[in-house]
Amino acid sequence: MKPGTCRILAFAVALLAPTAPAHAQLRLPSLGNALSPVTRSPLVQRVDPLVDNVLAPVDMLTARLTAATQLQHEHRRELDRDPQGELIVRAEVLAQPSGPAARDALLAAGFKVLREEPLDGLDEALVVMKAPPDMELADAVARARAIDPAGAYDFHHIYLGSGSVGAAGAASMPASVAEAAPPSAPTAGPLQVGLIDSGVDDAHPTLRHAEILRHGCADGAHPAPHGTAVASLMVGAGDRFASALPRATLYAGDAYCDAATGGSVEAIARELAWMARMRVAVVNISLVGPANQILQRVVEHAVARGMLIVAAVGNDGPAAPPLYPASWPGVVGVGAVDGKLRLLPEGARGPQVMFVAPGADMAAAASGTRAFVPVRGTSFAAPFVAGLLAAGYQQASPDGARAALAHLAAGARDLPQAPREGIGRGLVAESLRTPPDAVAMARER
Repeated sequence: MKPGTCRILAFAVALLAPTAPAHAQLRLPSLGNALSPVTRSPLVQRVDPLVDNVLAPVDMLTARLTAATQLQHEHRRELDRDPQGELIVRAEVLAQPSGPAARDALLAAGFKVLREEPLDGLDEALVVMKAPPDMELADAVARARAIDPAGAYDFHHIYLGSGSVGAAGAASMPASVAEAAPPSAPTAGPLQVGLIDSGVDDAHPTLRHAEILRHGCADGAHPAPHGTAVASLMVGAGDRFASALPRATLYAGDAYCDAATGGSVEAIARELAWMARMRVAVVNISLVGPANQILQRVVEHAVARGMLIVAAVGNDGPAAPPLYPASWPGVVGVGAVDGKLRLLPEGARGPQVMFVAPGADMAAAASGTRAFVPVRGTSFAAPFVAGLLAAGYQQASPDGARAALAHLAAGARDLPQAPREGIGRGLVAESLRTPPDAVAMARER
């Protein structure tokens, strides 16, 4: 049996034996809708219904393992892995020198500046450097940190979506159904919310009435399944379809643009700085990846200004190491529950979870079609929390951020199966989950 298969089967066994000691799970970035559906083996198909309840997370881990290898293979000139196996941009070191003298010392040591990214709005900047000739990248990062301990230096990590978009049975629907706003939908007014993700398909019927301001891609729009699904859960509007902030203005920062290096620290930082310049108080980031010194500093600057960064905690399993940006202090980490209000067995657990919201047994908009598709993962719980926070929080300030979080927590509730265990301040947005069968009913009308 292949090592990867052993790890996946061990994960399933751990889920079915909650009293057994927890083991760290495989920590790969969640590749979201870059994945192809995984076909279950005959052995898996024969298991009893109890085991079948956890097949979704096992499939997701299998798909991530396969897709991570595939992604690196397809873009071997652009992508590589760091010593921990995380995806990175090949041969690049991210740098924030502590001052001109430190920068000069790096150049004298053989580092070369490839490009600089000013982060106007956050009073930050980052420098992308090339390692000295004949020096391994890991050694170059260590060397830069030794030269300038007061600066920040890291690999150029790639962050990817934390959930799966689409499976069997995507439900197409007539335009009249999708375009009809729910009777209680608020008007857009001045409400706005931010999204850093892949591109959004604003031609989807649920998003036609939302004002979507794009940023990030110099060559035009690049709609994608993950970003479109998340956006619909934030600001979409339609008969029998619920979102957190229907018809609001969405600031959509595309960190991918169909590029081989999409989801890089540089791209995410650039979009977060744009949100700051646009005075967007709440920003959703349904992306996960490893700890990174540069991105952490950028997020810290945003949080210090009172911006609420809402992020998915990831789907690498309850015993896996924490993923980021959700696990950094001040970030609103969001876990997920299914339609029966059970915590997703693949969802991360720990102090980084501030709220939980629906993230499975539900539908979201499908990019490139007039359809809805099933979605699963913490990616799709986070936009509910972001939208609810943005409904009452539009001007960033540290005191205002604390008050907005307290207000949302006051309306949260325990889970019937696990009161206050692994759910932070509680469950929110329970009524916003749109079951796939509700979409099917709309189609038949």
